[in-house]
Amino acid sequence: MSSREEILGRLRGNVRETYEFPDLSFKKLQFDDPVAQYIETTTTTAGARVFEIKPTDDINAKILEAYPDAKIIASNIPGIKATKNPDTVERAQDLEDVDVGVIKGEVACAENGCVWIPQTMKEKAVCFASENLVILVSKKNIVSNMHEAYERIKFNDYGFGTFISGPSKTADIEQSLVYGAQAARTATIFLTD
Repeated sequence: MSSREEILGRLRGNVRETYEFPDLSFKKLQFDDPVAQYIETTTTTAGARVFEIKPTDDINAKILEAYPDAKIIASNIPGIKATKNPDTVERAQDLEDVDVGVIKGEVACAENGCVWIPQTMKEKAVCFASENLVILVSKKNIVSNMHEAYERIKFNDYGFGTFISGPSKTADIEQSLVYGAQAARTATIFLTD
């Protein structure tokens, strides 16, 4: 028996009360138009910008339009013109000077404006160290509520993912709202068809 199994065995042996899982069969929040609700929630509550991208649009031009002063763009998404690739940098610190990180979201939730970002790159620091973040999400992957979002989540080989709902912000510092305290200063969602 490994020390881990021994410790877990002792913990299980000392559990005095057990509780059933809660009943999740209640009616979940549903929107008639999850895409429209997602746009409203994201722009008003989460503080991100949202652009609808048509199949004929040049995504690279749209990124530069949203961030005209960007000098260093990091992404591993095919077709994105990036100056850094989070799959080929030697260490996470090599991404600390990124102006715009471009990542792909898997599922977006209209209820709270968040997007599930699975780790699909070697260095996930691009999601947090970038000054600005662009998240690409397909409109067909927008769901009404978090219950639906969790049903769609799949982990890949990295086994890591996170929900991002907008720019990093906090009011803990002298009760002044500060953007970019823990991650990106701005977040822009590109909704694709």
